[in-house]
Amino acid sequence: MVDAETRNPNFLRGYFDFKSNPIDISEVEPAENIMKRFCTGAMSYGSISKEAHEALAIAMNKIGGRSNTGEGGESAKRFFSSARSSIKQIASGRFGVNTGYLVNADELQIKVAQGAKPGEGGQLPGFKVDKIIAKLRNSTPGITLISPPPHHDIYSIEDLAQLIYDLKNVNPTACVSVKLVAENGVGTVAAGVAKANADLIVISGAEGGTGASPLSSIKNAGLPVELGLAEAQQTLVLNDLRGRIKLQTDGQLKTGRDIISMALLGAEEFGFATSALVVLGCVMMRKCHLNTCPVGIATQNKELREKFLGRSEWVVNFFTFLAEECRELMAELGIQKFDDLVGRSDLLLKRKNIKKWKAETVDIQKLLHLPATNGHELCGANASIKPIGEVLDHELISQAEKALHDGEKVWIDSKIKNTDRTTGAMLSGKVAALKPKRELSEDTIYCRFKGSAGQSFGAFLEKGITFKLEGDSNDYFGKGLSGGKIVVQPPHKTTFRPEKQIIIGNTALYGATNGEAYIRGMAGERFCVRNSGAKAVVEGVGDHGCEYMTGGRVVILGPTGRNFAAGMSGGIAYVLNMEGQLDYFCNQSLVALEPVEHLQDIHELQGMIHQHLLLTQSSVASKVLTHWEEYLPHFVKVIPYEYKKVLEEKKLKKIRRKLKLAQSQTEVHE
Repeated sequence: MVDAETRNPNFLRGYFDFKSNPIDISEVEPAENIMKRFCTGAMSYGSISKEAHEALAIAMNKIGGRSNTGEGGESAKRFFSSARSSIKQIASGRFGVNTGYLVNADELQIKVAQGAKPGEGGQLPGFKVDKIIAKLRNSTPGITLISPPPHHDIYSIEDLAQLIYDLKNVNPTACVSVKLVAENGVGTVAAGVAKANADLIVISGAEGGTGASPLSSIKNAGLPVELGLAEAQQTLVLNDLRGRIKLQTDGQLKTGRDIISMALLGAEEFGFATSALVVLGCVMMRKCHLNTCPVGIATQNKELREKFLGRSEWVVNFFTFLAEECRELMAELGIQKFDDLVGRSDLLLKRKNIKKWKAETVDIQKLLHLPATNGHELCGANASIKPIGEVLDHELISQAEKALHDGEKVWIDSKIKNTDRTTGAMLSGKVAALKPKRELSEDTIYCRFKGSAGQSFGAFLEKGITFKLEGDSNDYFGKGLSGGKIVVQPPHKTTFRPEKQIIIGNTALYGATNGEAYIRGMAGERFCVRNSGAKAVVEGVGDHGCEYMTGGRVVILGPTGRNFAAGMSGGIAYVLNMEGQLDYFCNQSLVALEPVEHLQDIHELQGMIHQHLLLTQSSVASKVLTHWEEYLPHFVKVIPYEYKKVLEEKKLKKIRRKLKLAQSQTEVHE
């Protein structure tokens, strides 16, 4: 028997012992191969400092592993440096995700859940949001960032499959992973994720906790990672799905013994967060969420960040030692290749030297159960990145060749049907890949479509591309809009009144970061959720419009549904409140409702409606502009309280600067 730990178990894996069948360690694959399976956890730049975030990325690139940006992303300056993070977490399209960010990744990770806060969205306290972080996340400095829970664009496995499909269109060469949390029933969810064409599943344990998690969240977390991993592995094997997908796990992994235990339960890859930070100097003060980390890791305070002494070499050494310990344990088990270790729960036993009476009663047999494989694979060693097949974008890219190579303007006419999903995403990926050497000017690629567009029409549309649709569109219209322009209007022979009909589906412009959208007609529910920079004009929206919005401008020339502007922390919405019911339908917990009185607001509103008229020939826009004095009093400006304070402070600073300049000029003149 392999010598087991003598202390009483603190984790479920503390009950494990290994079956011994020793071989010479020289027969075991080298540490360099094992380290390629290591990843750092999804700790965002924002929850931890720039220095710590980059040190982890540099270390992982040195050993051939992968670092994770976390929900906050990373600066574009890092895309072509040694500090590039291979894993870009997109967190369901939140926090400033754009096309350039997606194409510069080896893995795109969808965060459906997180170990410290299952079922919750991300959160970053306002005092951690400085100018740089606000810019990266398309937000405003000093304002708390609360991202929506995953259900805003993942209502079902089908919706998750659509998001996976979206990402594979933008970056066909990237692995797409889905992060789940260890909870009862995670195996069923994992099976659905595998069928949804994901390439990797992450099972996260309950022991996590980031520099952004409130204490209440950490105290109400998921289950131990061993339970979630074992359930996911067994369910995937029983349903003959394990061979088509890889499994990764994280949750307080600290030793080679932890890694081997998780591998025997079914994991091929391993994430390290807390332990990697400890190597960089973390002293576990548990003050991450307060921005007062004394060693400069979980803080944005400049003075405290100067105390950071960590070096990427320390992390490299740590992972090298872990890999060598794994090799020693593999030699004891008689396993030469790591892939032969994965899923071999039959090599695990319950420890016999547990002396605590209560711990002795724990039965782990179901945890160690090896399902009858019937020829089914136990691991995803042969799993490859799944292709998406033929899409309309292949034709668009072919016709846009002159624009992509020489920057010449091209015009494309095409029919579209509702089976044409994610149109524009792959084309946008090609355009984004031109940066930073070259950017396309506005309307360089102009595409006119006729018909009914499928889901995610114009998703992640890049600057320089304009889509005009004469017809209607399904859900996720303009998801992650990244600088492009989308215009939708009914066919010219339409007899109904467009402003009374829904022309685009639910969750439109979700997570948009830049660009413009003009919609002649109404939108479904959750319009512009998490919009952080796009301009949009629409003629009515369903429930939950502008929810969690952090930037951009929205004009609504019609009614709104319930819960309008819930969680909105930035940007401005102008609503034509003809029936006077906005104060009833609006969630006013974070926003103020004001008349449109300031000259700057009036010009902005008028300009957006004018552009809407030019591009869509909207009868509503024409009527409003023609009778401007009559309609202006009915417009309501919806603005978050915190954002309003920030704007007022900026105005005061400008006034003070002008006064100082005038005063200094007067003194010089005298």
